Amino acid sequence: MNRFLIATAVLALTAGGALAEEIKLGISLGFTGPLESMAPPMANAAELAMKEVTDSGKLLDGSTVTAVRADNTCADAAASVAAVERLVTSERVNGIVGGMCSGETIASLERVGVPNGMVMIAPSATSPALSTIEDKGFFFRTSPSDARQGEVMADIITDRGLKSVAVSYTNNDYGKGLADSFVSAFQAKGGSITMNAAHDDGKADYSAEVAALAAAGGEALVVAGYVDQGGSGIVRGALDSGAFDTFVFTDGMVTQALVDKFGTELEHSFGQNPSAEGEGRDAFIALAREAGFEGSDAFAAESYDAAALIMLAMQAAGSSDPRVYKDKVMDVANAPGEKINPGELARGLELLAAGQDIDYVGASAVELVGGGESAGTYREVDYKGGVLNVVATR
Repeated sequence: MNRFLIATAVLALTAGGALAEEIKLGISLGFTGPLESMAPPMANAAELAMKEVTDSGKLLDGSTVTAVRADNTCADAAASVAAVERLVTSERVNGIVGGMCSGETIASLERVGVPNGMVMIAPSATSPALSTIEDKGFFFRTSPSDARQGEVMADIITDRGLKSVAVSYTNNDYGKGLADSFVSAFQAKGGSITMNAAHDDGKADYSAEVAALAAAGGEALVVAGYVDQGGSGIVRGALDSGAFDTFVFTDGMVTQALVDKFGTELEHSFGQNPSAEGEGRDAFIALAREAGFEGSDAFAAESYDAAALIMLAMQAAGSSDPRVYKDKVMDVANAPGEKINPGELARGLELLAAGQDIDYVGASAVELVGGGESAGTYREVDYKGGVLNVVATR
């Protein structure tokens, strides 16, 4: 009898323990390349969410979550495909936070993510092309499409009384998609585009591009580029030549790194990037500060939310299989249900385990629309006094 009871107890313990997993989540970001200064806080934020969930012990009967980083370079499609392929085939991850830049995200999603049935949630890939990509329900993004950013930027410029601008955009999916969106919106408001031209990243000298933009003229120069690459090269050339002293920056430029590079030279400049306000954002910034990084950095909040959504969807589905939990991402991201903010992931996991609904608000006021992209809130910034100042939310 005693042996029977012992055997039964051992069997029960074994069965219960078998439910816990060692889950891996990939983080595919450009740790080198045109946005390399953005990547570390984004990765730190995603890992913060993973630690919060692991420490709670409430995901899928006590499963742990480990991050696996991969450098997609942000600009090289082949490198991105190789990075994501390693995450999927060698590391055998259960989901991916990424990609980072739009072109490489499209490549890795189409060539690796979708064919392998892998959920990818991008925190910063914003090209409008990703809104209509054939993703079979495996792709989401916590940042809004640049179709909206173009409209917001047109509003900001118009509200500041500017009538004519030149545009320099990075020569890829992100830059062209954003430039097209902005030009259409600005012209619809009666604005004039004096020139709309691409620039290539990786050049040492942008004097020819700047000369053409200067000849076209305009009250300001819109720079839809990357802060660690050609975008800053265009700005430096324009400042040194006196071509422009007022710049309008898109989300790939609005970082502390831009301030570090140019300081008070940007006194008359402004821009915008995705960012929410409110209780969720405040909670995240406090958590990030406690963890030793700056939560207000570009796309850090969206990265935390991307990781959180993957894990909450797993809990809702009762499975870490991306082919299963992909159908729960939209459910946990949107109403109805109890609102969940950063620092409350354990509560969200408890509610889902009890069969209740949640509405994950997160650090970036998550609301997924359409095929699974953020509805989006933007902050308007300027650089008066040589610092990055938030002046409005749109």
